[in-house]
Amino acid sequence: MDITQVLLAAQSHDGQLRTVAEENLKQFQQQNFPHFLQTLSVELSNDEKPPESRRLAGILLKNSLDAKESTRKEEFVQRWMNVDPAIKSQVKESLLITLGSPVFEARRSSSQVIAKVAAIEIPHQGWPELIVNLLTNMTKPDAPPCLKQATLDCLGYVCEEISPEDLEQDQVNAVLTAVVQGMNHVENNSDVRLAAVKALYNALDFAETNFQNELERNYIMKVVCETAMCKEADIRKAAFECLVSIASIYYDLLEPYMQTIFELTSNAARVDEEPVALQAVEFWSTVCDEEIARQEESKESGVFSSSCHFHFIEKALPSLVPMLLETLMKQEEDQDQDDGIWNISMSGGTCLGLVAITVQDAIVPLVMPFIEGNITKPDWHSREAATFAFGSILEGPSVQKLTPLVHAGFDFLLNATKDQNNHVKDTTAWTLSRIFEFLHSPTSGFSVVTDANVPYVIQILLTSIKDSPNVSEKICGAVYFLAQGYEDAGSISSVLTPYLGEIISALLATADRSDSNNSRLCASAYETLNEIVRCSHISENLNMIVQLLQEILKRLNQTFEIQITSSDDKEKQSDLQALLCGVAQVILQKFSSCHEKSAILHFADQIMVLFLRVFSCNSSNVHEEAMLAIGALAYATGPEFVKYMPEFHKYLEMGLQNFGAYQVCCVSVGVVGDICHALDDKVLPYCDGIMSALLKDLSSPELHRSVKPPILSCIGDIALTIGEHFEKYVPYTMPMLQGAAELCFRMDAPDDDSIEYQNELSRSIFEAYSGILQGFKNSKSELMVPYAGNIFQFVELVLKDNLLRNESVTKAGVAMVGDLADALGPNIKLLFKDSKFHSELLGQCCQSDDEQLRETASWVQGVITRVLVS
Repeated sequence: MDITQVLLAAQSHDGQLRTVAEENLKQFQQQNFPHFLQTLSVELSNDEKPPESRRLAGILLKNSLDAKESTRKEEFVQRWMNVDPAIKSQVKESLLITLGSPVFEARRSSSQVIAKVAAIEIPHQGWPELIVNLLTNMTKPDAPPCLKQATLDCLGYVCEEISPEDLEQDQVNAVLTAVVQGMNHVENNSDVRLAAVKALYNALDFAETNFQNELERNYIMKVVCETAMCKEADIRKAAFECLVSIASIYYDLLEPYMQTIFELTSNAARVDEEPVALQAVEFWSTVCDEEIARQEESKESGVFSSSCHFHFIEKALPSLVPMLLETLMKQEEDQDQDDGIWNISMSGGTCLGLVAITVQDAIVPLVMPFIEGNITKPDWHSREAATFAFGSILEGPSVQKLTPLVHAGFDFLLNATKDQNNHVKDTTAWTLSRIFEFLHSPTSGFSVVTDANVPYVIQILLTSIKDSPNVSEKICGAVYFLAQGYEDAGSISSVLTPYLGEIISALLATADRSDSNNSRLCASAYETLNEIVRCSHISENLNMIVQLLQEILKRLNQTFEIQITSSDDKEKQSDLQALLCGVAQVILQKFSSCHEKSAILHFADQIMVLFLRVFSCNSSNVHEEAMLAIGALAYATGPEFVKYMPEFHKYLEMGLQNFGAYQVCCVSVGVVGDICHALDDKVLPYCDGIMSALLKDLSSPELHRSVKPPILSCIGDIALTIGEHFEKYVPYTMPMLQGAAELCFRMDAPDDDSIEYQNELSRSIFEAYSGILQGFKNSKSELMVPYAGNIFQFVELVLKDNLLRNESVTKAGVAMVGDLADALGPNIKLLFKDSKFHSELLGQCCQSDDEQLRETASWVQGVITRVLVS
């Protein structure tokens, strides 16, 4: 096989030629993988070969060593590890040679492939000579710039792929030395310097020991700060990116450098090219993020301390705020038309918002003079910047500080929705939505909206919602938060009742707008409609909500008539169906919560027919929304739902086996719980299919792990619902639960994610056991006696770990101990007699601040006492 010709043919415009070449490459890879790698690496390293064939050789090599999906990734790792060491050495040698190629594409491909190999080998102590070889390239007296650049790129990619613990400290020192030397101004080649700065960015995680050493830290910071002033903009940008990363990783070590960094960032934000200026502002946003996170952690620990961080933002405030306000004036003429745009004005406003959250009330006197001085100026830039500044500082400062200012400016802002300039209207609409989000809480006794001004507020919103699509979307947000303020306000929510019909009509019309290519406007309109339904009083608005349901069902029916001629058409149909199913779900939930069952039963058949039609449209996001809506329908109709099961259960089982779209699987699991509660023992004929699917899910390595805890809880729901009929599933279910219990104690190092997952898994195992025990309580409880010892041991292991468990796990575990004693009674008397743990645990829980936990613990104590005296 002439590999060059095959690689070129695989990129041919001739479809037939391309297909044959792709099949040849696939067969080559499958039949002789080592030779496949060797051949491609030789092709990549040969400067006489065409750039096109070398480029594809690099892509194929990279894709043969790595995959996004974890199972495939592990397969690829094993496949490489099984290749003959001699061939692996030849491949590595070819890759290292390619770093010196005059062809940029070949060098870059080689750098990336080397990093993929390193990601496999270095964690297993393989390829120890790689770092030495790369560093040798940097110290060769006659090393051409292209070799240095590719080597630095390669070092950066390697650091990106591996973990800090994979390198010895002397290797890290050598890498940092090479990288920092490459950044130095004595290096004349700008491509080399840029590669060095990018490599440092990727190596910062490895530099903890070096940053703890003051001399080394000072040197690294000096070089980074000098590089941030060099003449090439792309190198300055990369240097500021390093400063952003340093602010995040080494916040505690920043203090000696803050004055220098402020001068650098301030200058860049004011006068540098936008890509550089954006990173300069991002530095301060990152410092804010760090200080906000520390403040929140301090509050959560119950001991709020002002020394939880260094107050860099507070100290810089008098100079930082004017710098950020200056950026707000640098808007782009068309920024209101492009939702994906990110410029220095938006970056400055975002940072200003973070500063407000960080320093709270202290920001208000620094920003208000800017707002007052610019809000009425003829130049739209000034008016928009002042409005943006006002909207940005609404989260953080206290209600007491902001309320007088918002009351004073509220009418002005409402009238500013009629401004001649679209940018000003857009930002005004966004600011109004922020006011309603943060300063409209009738239940707390404060709101900018009063009985007196509500007619004018509604009039303005319903007029502005007809404005340009970008303004309309922001107004939808304002209506959303206005309604949300009344959601738990009881009778106060009647304030909106007289306007509900107009608001619903306006939102439906907005969802139908044909002048917008922005699908987000349609989504915003329907999401706002959901919030209107949630906050409405059914007793006052029953007929209106029934009419809305009819309209939503009509619209859902019309989606099946959309002409599908392209993938875009299909996506639009799916998105619209998902939104409409979402509104139907909210209406059904509203009827259920208000016990308006007659309205639901009247439309149930029509609703179910439409939902089942939606399932025939293959799209996971629609399936998810339709499944949620069916869960709401099952909950609302109760036992009446049984008539839909013969048709629906096959779609339910398909949802339960949808490993690819795991969110659909997760929602389907939740719907099983809704159906169990609705149908009670009428669910029995469908349990074999459902249980089979759930047990397959639990044993599948493909299914996302987040779905498995809900499945275990769901099995508990089924057991509780069908009682003694669960007997036939016990031999399959109990080993699964024991395996899950063992997994709880075999998890990775306890980071936040694994602790959270461990808690979810433990709680769901407790819930599963509780459901099974309660289900068997009145008959066949003896089936669980052989498992009682393991169950008791598991609960003891989980609940004695005070540091890792959370309150929901404790509640579920304590309740499960009660169910164990209640269901098995005298059969397990010895378990309780021989254990001191349960009495200590229950004693602690009876002293808890949580009333529900105290009541549960007290009940469990009573049950165990009865068992012990029986």
